[in-house]
Amino acid sequence: MNVSRDEYAALQFALPPSLGTELGTRSKLLQDYLKKALGRDAAVVTPGSYEQLARELLAGKVDAAWAPPFVCARIEAMGVRVLVRGVRNGASTYRAALVCRKDANVTLETLQGTTAAWSDRDSVGGYLLPMAFLREKGLEPLRTFFRQDFLGSYRATLEAVAAGKADVTSLFAPSAKGGQAQGTGSDEVWPGHEGDFKVIAYTEDAPNDGVAVSMGLNGAVVTELEKALLNLHQSPEGQAVLKDCFHAEKFEVSPRMGYRALYRVALASL
Repeated sequence: MNVSRDEYAALQFALPPSLGTELGTRSKLLQDYLKKALGRDAAVVTPGSYEQLARELLAGKVDAAWAPPFVCARIEAMGVRVLVRGVRNGASTYRAALVCRKDANVTLETLQGTTAAWSDRDSVGGYLLPMAFLREKGLEPLRTFFRQDFLGSYRATLEAVAAGKADVTSLFAPSAKGGQAQGTGSDEVWPGHEGDFKVIAYTEDAPNDGVAVSMGLNGAVVTELEKALLNLHQSPEGQAVLKDCFHAEKFEVSPRMGYRALYRVALASL
């Protein structure tokens, strides 16, 4: 009789590399919570890129993954289920903010010839939303920027801008629908340095990141994982996991095909 790997093997949960240099501590928090909540071994892994994260989830090498919206949209269209999505600042959507150094004279009108730093080609807040936004404004990125670098994480892009190695970057920002008309996620990505940057422009909203599960994961385990994630906000331990690993207040059930609106963003990024 064939026995599925999830009956004995540790649950493999993937976090994206964009979370930056503190992944070790964050991974341990999440791993310990999953072990306790699911009553089984769990291992938190970090693929080297969003593309690799998607491939490993589709291939069943990881059982679940915290994925950015563009990855959720792509794999959801291939039949993968997105279990839950994050809620931040009371909203299940977010936007991107194009930012520069606080003392820099950079505007949309003066972007020509500047250097941009992006986190990852599949990052909605760190690349795709600003790409679509700039094109809508008549600014073709390949002709606008002198150079575009991909640095792997939001923290790395902010550091590059702060050090003068890049003029502009983009990161996630609260949805205006949540009651916060201003602000960015820089206080979470690089605490203590939020005052070093200013916003050039905000993009339109996109659905928040979500947790997707492998199509081969046992149904009972999927149900247990969904319950564990939805209950995270009900304990101090879970709240710490939400804050440090997911930058979220809680999770909500993701509607079926809830990322369909991002298909146009994907097309705009080509």
